[in-house]
Formats: sequence, C-alpha cells, structure tokens
Amino acid sequence: MVAAMKHRGPDDHGVFTDECVSLGMARLAIIDLNPTGHQPMSNPEKTIWIVYNGEVYNFQSERKLLEKLGYQFISNSDTEVILRLYQHYGDDFLVRLRGMFALAIYDRRAGDGKERLLLARDQMGIKPLLYSMNENTLIFASEIKALLASGLLQKAVDPEALRLLLTFGSIYQPYTMIKNIKMLLPGHRLIIANGTMRLERYWSLQTNRRPEIAALSYREQVEAVAEALKESVQLQMISDVPLGAFLSGGVDSSILVAMMARQSTQKIKTFSVGFEGEGAAIDESNDARRTAEFLGTEHHHVLVRGTDVRERIFHIASALDQPSVDGVNAYFVSWAARQGMTVAISGTGGDEWFAGYPWFLNMAAGSTQLDWKRYLSAFARLPIFNGLSFTPLRNKLHRARAMTNFLDQYAQQYQIFGSPGAEALLEHKIHHGRMESLDIQANDELHDGSVLERVTALCLRGYTTNQLLRDIDAVSMSHSLEVRVPYLDTEIANLALSLPDQTKLHPSASSGLQNTYRSTGAKRILIDAGRDLLPKDFDIQPKRGFAMPFERWLAGPLKDVFEYALADDTVKRRGWFNSRETGLIRQRFCSGALHWSQPWLLMMTELWAQQVLDG
Repeated sequence: MVAAMKHRGPDDHGVFTDECVSLGMARLAIIDLNPTGHQPMSNPEKTIWIVYNGEVYNFQSERKLLEKLGYQFISNSDTEVILRLYQHYGDDFLVRLRGMFALAIYDRRAGDGKERLLLARDQMGIKPLLYSMNENTLIFASEIKALLASGLLQKAVDPEALRLLLTFGSIYQPYTMIKNIKMLLPGHRLIIANGTMRLERYWSLQTNRRPEIAALSYREQVEAVAEALKESVQLQMISDVPLGAFLSGGVDSSILVAMMARQSTQKIKTFSVGFEGEGAAIDESNDARRTAEFLGTEHHHVLVRGTDVRERIFHIASALDQPSVDGVNAYFVSWAARQGMTVAISGTGGDEWFAGYPWFLNMAAGSTQLDWKRYLSAFARLPIFNGLSFTPLRNKLHRARAMTNFLDQYAQQYQIFGSPGAEALLEHKIHHGRMESLDIQANDELHDGSVLERVTALCLRGYTTNQLLRDIDAVSMSHSLEVRVPYLDTEIANLALSLPDQTKLHPSASSGLQNTYRSTGAKRILIDAGRDLLPKDFDIQPKRGFAMPFERWLAGPLKDVFEYALADDTVKRRGWFNSRETGLIRQRFCSGALHWSQPWLLMMTELWAQQVLDG
C-alpha cells in the first residue's frame, strides 16, 4: 500500500505494526527535512502513534502554548505538534487546527484490548481520506489505488457513484468509484473504540461567527478581508523547501501572488498554462504574463499541446484516482511547477466565499421568480407528461419539473449529463426520474441562510470539494507537489460568512454584455481588498472559467483514444453504459452538435477503468 503511494511521498517511508494495527506512510518532506520528522511518529512513551498527510499552518503558535504547559519536542515538524495536541486536548484538538490534513492516530494508553483509533479530515476537505470496512478490518488510505493494493478489496464499481459521476462530472462524497470504499467527509472524524465505530462531525460552516464584522463600515470590512488574507498567505508560505504559485491571471490567484510578493525577500516563482494555435481563442496566459510582469515574479509559461495531452492521457486517468470531467489543467501546471518547487499556492476558494461564480447571480435573480416557476413546475409534473421521459424531450421536461424550489434550481446550475442523461446512459438503472436536488441536499449546510450563503455552502460542499479540490490534490500529488489554498483557511471562512451579502455582490449586480467584475458587481469586497496590490482597472477583465481546447484535442491528437474508448465493443465489454446511447453521443460530438464535456467524461471513465481496474 505504501509503494502504491510513492508518488505522494518520495522522500521517506515507514511502517509501524503491532497486534492491532499496521500504519504506513509515504512522506513528502516539507517542514523539518531531518530524520526527526520521520513517520509513523510516536510520543516518547511509544503509546500514541500518528500518520499524517498535509500541513497545519498554526503549528508554531500551538507548539509555544504546549511548551508553556511543559511539553518538550525533539523535532521541528508540525506532525509532533499534532500528536501532542491530541495527547493534551483529546479528540477535540481538531478544532484548533488551521490547515489541510488527513490523519490517523492510534492510542494504546488504556492498555491491551482498549486501544482506540482516530481518523480525521480537514474542515474543507482539501486532503482526501478513504476507508473501507472489510469484515472486522478497517482499511484506510489517501488514494483508491493504495486501498486496492491491500489485496483485501474487490475492484467492484459502485453503481451509485457512476450515476453521480455522469450527473455532475464528479462523484459526490462520501461515495467513491469503488463499492465499499467511502470518503471521510470534510470536518468529520471516525473513531474506533471499545469495539464500536462512530462517525462524528467536529466542524461545520456557520454564519456570523464574527458578529462584529457586520457593524463595521464597508471600508473597515475591506481592510478586515485584506488583513485576514495577508495572515493566511503568510502562514501558508512557511516551508523548508522551494515554494511558488499558480497564476492564471484572474483576480483570485493574482491577489494571492501580490501578497506573497510583498512578504517575500526573493522573487516568487509563478506558473500558468497556455496553448498554441489550437487553443488561441481561449488562451489566458497573456493575462498571467502581464500580472507577473507587474508583480515582478519569475514567471513560467507552460505550453500544452494536443500531442502532450496524447502522450500523458493514460497517466492523467490513473493520476486522478477516480474519473472526473476536470483535472487536466491542474495536472500540467503541477507537472511544470514540480520542476522547480515542492509547494505551490493556488487561488481556489475565492469564488466560493465572495460570490464569484455566475451561479450566485443566477440564484439571486432566480429567487425573485420562484412563484411563477412553481406553477410551471407543478404543471410539468402532471402524470400526463410522464411519457415524455422516454423521448428526446426528456431533458426539457426534467428542467421544467426542477423549478419547484431553491435546491431544484441550484442543481441545474452545473451538470454534465444530469439525471435524465445519466439514467439513459446507464446499462443498469438505479433511480427513475430522480431529481438532482436529492443528491445535493446534504450540501445545503446553510439552509437557513441568505441566497448567497446557501449557494456558498452548496458550491463549497459540492463542486469545490468533489471536483476542484479532489482533482487538484490527486494530480498534483501524482507529481509529488503539495498545493496549498489560502482562501480555504477556517478564519477566512468565518470572516466571509459574517459579511453582509452586499459586500460580495453589489446590490445593483446584473449580468451585462461585458460581464466584467466591475459591471456585474461580483466579488466586490475581494477586488477592493486587492485594489492597491494590482494594476489599475484590473477588475474590468471578464469573469471566465479556465478553458482548454478539448474539442480540438478529441478531434485531433486524441481521436484514436476517444474512438476506441467509446467504440461499441469497448462499451459492451465494460458493461456500464448503453452502447446505443454512447454511439449517439459519439456521433453528435463528431458532427459538432454536442459540447466536449460529455464525450470527454465517458472517455476518461473508460481510461480510468483500464489503468486502475484492469492494470
């Protein structure tokens, strides 16, 4: 299992075993490069052991508090601080941690037969922790490939996970692609003690944890955001190895890099992805280059050609660890960054806290139209229309029926096949006519909040956790690169969820033809917090998601891979999808009538199966 994760930790490895547990670690050394940072690590009495992946950024301040209480340390690592925090505070030590982590602590202080095991995952779900119960044995790891390497699990695909994958483009946790393997949810811990196993939530999103923020003037609120971000960046720049940043040229990453440049005595290394002629129309690398020149960074432009994608497509499928519609951009920028550093800062999270995605504006506008939409939805739900579920009109019928409430509307904001398309594709049907709102219900963590607050939670716990963060961790760690996300610090979360809505989305916000940050009013307070750090009028750039020329690649360098993956024989042999439906998708894409995301997701699912299941 450790060998299967060597890419995640090429610097050191170790195993501890007794009659109850085996703990293994593949270590990527970031803080304390000395042998004293070796894992598995124990306390001096050898009664508590830990394996831990990630970084806790406030470990130095927590260490000082522990030293005042009489604790002594033999290393400079955050791992030892975490171990001692558990020793002193018990299971609730987790609420003190600011960082990203997946950890396991084995405690045998109570004696034989009373040993206990604690698994925990960070509040935002930045680091993965997967587990499975196999008869009376708990198996856990950072990747599916490591769990399968145990030899104790069957390579059986979970049909529910497959349905979720087709619906949304990623698998909604706690499901994973493999049956009987679950993902520990963000902000949760799993405890085995006294012969029982229990799951507990130790942290959740909450509004107004900082009630004093709402009473401040807007200018004071801007200053509070700027100071909180500077502190988060400063903490996350702590490293004993080379550190740099991803720079897309957008607002989020540009503000972080500007803050890094202000705090560093050396030039910050930055990396962006661009394309040649095949993707010139969507290439944003010039924006990144201009920002890098303004900030004085050592900028590296990563040129990705279709031939590069063709050469690495099988490794991308394996590196993702489970299929996704995303991850290619993160894969290549991580590959390039690893040539010169071990840690990279990413701007992921800015859109979530500060209403940057178009979904915020759409839902804010849509909430005023719910009354007539309810009538339309009720009409569409009449049994007389059920027969349309089996015709080409099924998608329109489904959208009409999905206008009933807030969750139904939000679920329509981002899908790949949606429920009707997923149901048509799956060879073995699971749910008939299921509404996507049922799949996202658990993500509605702030259901009593405002529209923007609800969308924040739904986005963070849905798209961000299941697609962005999971994919970024998987592909970056496949190159032995650690990616840090300062926007997803718990203190930033508490601040952002204490701000009035109008500080994030201007009251007069609307989606105009220009669709710039200034014209839409999106991310208002974040832009004002970074205004003094970036070029004048940087907020008149259009808000656009990162794009890659997938259509050109599927029709060109990847054509043979694509055609084989969706060929009737391949689809029938795998047995997951209806070959007639996949044939129609293949034909519609080749005729230019279909977006790239659907055929791409089907192709990546087959390539993943070849790499991970078939070997």
